[in-house]
Amino acid sequence: MNDKVNHPSHYHPDAIEAIDVIESWQLGFCLGNALKYIARAGHKDKDKKQQDLEKAIWYLQREISNIHQKDHT
Repeated sequence: MNDKVNHPSHYHPDAIEAIDVIESWQLGFCLGNALKYIARAGHKDKDKKQQDLEKAIWYLQREISNIHQKDHT
């Protein structure tokens, strides 16, 4: 069954879901979104795999920027 709200098919229903890892590892917003985009890259729309990975990079860069700002305040 493809539950489009709770467990869409691109959420890897046969494996650990990204949200479970994000919460378990307490990754926070930026790292959690990076992990989510990496884990789901190309699964929702295989033609958008590169875009998904670029979004992951964006969130990683934002996390690095946030760390940098905290170190210099």
